[in-house]
Amino acid sequence: MNRWAIAASLVIGTALTGCATTVKPSYVSPTQYQALNCTQLQGEYDRIQRYLEQGVEPEKRTGVGVGVGVGGGWGHGGWGFGPTFSVNLGQSSNTKRSEIAQLLGQQDAIVQAAHFKNCRILTVKK
Repeated sequence: MNRWAIAASLVIGTALTGCATTVKPSYVSPTQYQALNCTQLQGEYDRIQRYLEQGVEPEKRTGVGVGVGVGGGWGHGGWGFGPTFSVNLGQSSNTKRSEIAQLLGQQDAIVQAAHFKNCRILTVKK
């Protein structure tokens, strides 16, 4: 095999490996779980784990906005006012990776709340 083929294989392999990085948990405050008892904390942790194991599918949220207004400014003929019209289309940045990061952060917060309450919580190794 020539050197270019080997170099190309290494570059492609490195790029594919970079895309397969693990998702890191987002920060979620454990204070929202302070009102739960030990059994409820374990139940909430297990519910999130089942959802992760079944495969996370974030909602697709799209937005369409239409705006009508009056604008003013300086033009060729001096000051003036005129109607403006704009249409905006967009999609949420809520991806599968961001959803998983949020869920993992919730699990970490549940574990922290459980430790604070001296609860023994059974966790899944990540």
